[in-house]
Amino acid sequence: MDTYSQSVSANRSNDTPHLPKIQDNADAIDELEPKRLELASILQKTLEPKELVALFARELGKYIPFDGLTYNFQTLNVDIQLGDLTQHKCSYDLMVTDEQLGNINLHREVPFQERELAIAENMLAGLLYPLRNTLLYQHALQSATTDPLTGVKNRTAMETSMKREMGLAKRHNTPLSFILLDLDHFKSINDRFGHLIGDQVLRAVAKVAEETIRDSDIIFRFGGEEFLVLLSGTKISGATLLAERVRSKIEQLQIFSDLKLRITASMGVVTLREDESDEAVFKRADAALYKAKHNGRNQVVIDDSA
Repeated sequence: MDTYSQSVSANRSNDTPHLPKIQDNADAIDELEPKRLELASILQKTLEPKELVALFARELGKYIPFDGLTYNFQTLNVDIQLGDLTQHKCSYDLMVTDEQLGNINLHREVPFQERELAIAENMLAGLLYPLRNTLLYQHALQSATTDPLTGVKNRTAMETSMKREMGLAKRHNTPLSFILLDLDHFKSINDRFGHLIGDQVLRAVAKVAEETIRDSDIIFRFGGEEFLVLLSGTKISGATLLAERVRSKIEQLQIFSDLKLRITASMGVVTLREDESDEAVFKRADAALYKAKHNGRNQVVIDDSA
């Protein structure tokens, strides 16, 4: 497989040995300059990464034939694939004044020619600032809906997601379950070991819970040591099994080998009823959690109210 690697920024480099360096084609660049400006204008219409990349692929395809395109930006967990990843590839690291904007790859069955690579680089220059604006916007969105300590979704995101998922569940008549999780004796952990240790406990619990739940489930931190897991398409039996797995994983946590620190959690599990409000379902989950605490903690209790 031939691979062409370029850095699209103020300074261009070719990282692939045994390939001739791409030379600027003045005629091609002059011809594409209005198209590049037009491209930048088109791309300014969206702040959604996938839509932006799809628009770029559509416009680039007018000048260069290719089978597929991938774009990756690890900082925001953006990973986009369009079309087929065929044999030959050219790869570009995207940068603006040393600011990394991710990596984009073009794929096709036959090797790319020098003129095509020069065109691709010229068109990519029109992608940079719209892409930068999109990534800045997405970062702001994530910051507004992410708990800075644990990295999971925050209360603002929880309220929005609950309303959305409850509406979908009622509309499509599908089950929706909730796990309300509260760490046991967390105040005593802070009092005995300090808030820095307490913060590390919260991070560890959020991490193990997020790793245990399914990709379709969402975990939120909405209070000091309280978390909510939203499970779409899940009945009470499945939610209970998952809650038990999370509880067991938390109990097995060994964060500090030199500290006698036992970490456990109590949980309440409920499933949305027909025509039930978010306040009502949350109240039932909280009642189940209270029962788990009252019964000795470190356990899962299912709501059994009429």
